[in-house]
Amino acid sequence: MIAVGRLKAGPEAALYAHYAARLRPPPEVTEIPEARGSAAEVRRREGTALLAALPADGVAVALDLGGEAPDSEAFAAMLTRWEEAGRTPCFLIGGAEGLDPSVLARADRRIALGPMTWPHFLVRGMLAEQLYRAQAIRQNHPYHRAWRP
Repeated sequence: MIAVGRLKAGPEAALYAHYAARLRPPPEVTEIPEARGSAAEVRRREGTALLAALPADGVAVALDLGGEAPDSEAFAAMLTRWEEAGRTPCFLIGGAEGLDPSVLARADRRIALGPMTWPHFLVRGMLAEQLYRAQAIRQNHPYHRAWRP
């Protein structure tokens, strides 16, 4: 994960830690400082920093409200395809102002965690949970109950 902002102790950090600890291997997180200025300037500065931190060979996955919203099984299948292709997904999480158009243009994939807007610090925990759920799906672990709607 490459994310804007430093996650401080609190419920968001606890949620992230809870699921990250279950993942093998645990996810790496690169934190980008929050920028200051107008909304457009903040997005531009944070976008530049996010792209600078992105490994050249990584699959850039922007978490964006305008992206597709795959179900958990489809998300697990995406991760499998990337793994089989030898590519590592790098999840890009913007700050309070969202992602700059340059980040969205560079993204190999845009994914939404549903149609609602979520605080950027909460997104880390939600993504970690979905990564854990995808791991469980791929390993036929009962954590994911596919029979439930």
